[in-house]
Amino acid sequence: MKKAIISPKKHHAVIFDLDGVITKTASVHATAWKRLFDEFLKNHADTEGHPFEPFDPEADYLKYVDGKPRYEGIESFLKSREIEIPLGDPDDPPEQQTICGMGNKKNKMFVEELERSGVEVFPSSIELIKQLRKRGIKTALISSSKNCTPIINKVGAAHLFDAKIDGIDTAKMNIKGKPAPDIFLKAAEQLGVEPQHAVVVEDAISGVQAGRSGNFTLVIGVDRADQSDALLANGADVVVKDLEEVSIHDDLEVRPNALESLDEIRKTHQNKEFAIFLDYDGTLTPIVSHPDQAILGEAMHNTLKQLAAKYTVAIISGRDRPDVEKHVKIEDLFYAGSHGFDIAGPNDQHFEIDEGKTKLPALEASEKELREAIPQINGAWVERKKYSVAIHYRQVKPEKEEEVEKIVDEVHSHYYEDLRKTTGKKIFELQPNIPWNKGKALHWLLKLFKLDREDVIPIYLGDDVTDEDAFKALIDHGIGIVVQEEPKPTAAKYTLKDPDEVEKFLKSLLK
Repeated sequence: MKKAIISPKKHHAVIFDLDGVITKTASVHATAWKRLFDEFLKNHADTEGHPFEPFDPEADYLKYVDGKPRYEGIESFLKSREIEIPLGDPDDPPEQQTICGMGNKKNKMFVEELERSGVEVFPSSIELIKQLRKRGIKTALISSSKNCTPIINKVGAAHLFDAKIDGIDTAKMNIKGKPAPDIFLKAAEQLGVEPQHAVVVEDAISGVQAGRSGNFTLVIGVDRADQSDALLANGADVVVKDLEEVSIHDDLEVRPNALESLDEIRKTHQNKEFAIFLDYDGTLTPIVSHPDQAILGEAMHNTLKQLAAKYTVAIISGRDRPDVEKHVKIEDLFYAGSHGFDIAGPNDQHFEIDEGKTKLPALEASEKELREAIPQINGAWVERKKYSVAIHYRQVKPEKEEEVEKIVDEVHSHYYEDLRKTTGKKIFELQPNIPWNKGKALHWLLKLFKLDREDVIPIYLGDDVTDEDAFKALIDHGIGIVVQEEPKPTAAKYTLKDPDEVEKFLKSLLK
């Protein structure tokens, strides 16, 4: 039997359905649907003089309703009973005998059932999501329900997702419901990940159909209703009873050292031009207790200056662009600050990601809240950058680190639509919630430099979780080099131990 395995090297994101995968609300939905349809069918049978055939909460729910937007589910089921009623308008009251009216009535019934029974989560699903995020794999949440946000907030799991598309979003963006793949494709777009590098986790037949038609690399079916064969037949690559059966294979194979592999690198890429991209903290300078202490050494400065005279060189840093420019002080370099949101280069070139500017008010508001709450914890402090708010906790006592994250999560929940939470080495950051990262910035710069060619080999050196986006962007064409002393899961091809080895490697490129 095929096993459900998620590989950090191959799979860069996992997109989860809500109902039946993360939360135990499928039964609540089914109860609300039965109340709605039985009431309607009884009245319809009495009016038409037909025998009353009740709604089957298993067969009818799974076949016609599960996984679909509310109005589509109603239309699908009524069509199965050869009943037609007007579509109506989304503002129709619950008493109105229209598709929209019935949909609004179902929502009212669902909320009543939810208040009565509460919301439970599948603990194994939450644990899997946490483990994925620890390994640098992005996560997204999708749902056809318009109650997605209050549900996920109620169970305290909103912070576990980098993107969310729910019933309200699909209506605003005119996204087709399952089995169309649109909602999954939109989530992948928000994560900045191609479908061939993303996994779909679904419990509905229409959901696995959507994952398959969207050409996602892996579709995991979750069999909560004894429909394993149907899930497999409709597009699931593998089916599990519970997400505890899903394993994450850490690719901990020892990567070759880049210095020791110089001959191999030169031979493999002979007669090709290098383009060099570098992180700053932990790559060009050692990790220190405070960012201001990360001073670029004279030898590294001279090496970078010589490299910039020979190759195209860019620094892509989580620091503000003016801050990293101030520390490096080399005019011939390109600088991409705030993980690539703010880019500048020689001859007064300057570029900013327009969509990121729309999130500045949310960043300002979240910064204010964090500055009021974070100083309560000794050793933690807030740093505002133009396109992010960073919360540093390197000097916080270990037993207080969880308290820092709880504060960050609470503030983040107020700006969930506009900002995403990311992690790094003893740092949390709130950034614009748009599909942009160091990997996207790297490809953007290659196009800007007209270096997105087969005869150019981009090299990226970095040490942190955010650098994995750049390593993954270079898997098919390029060289990723992670700076680390101990092996850890990475998409990089080579390793270097520390900034001293980075300097030696960069010097070797001058020969």
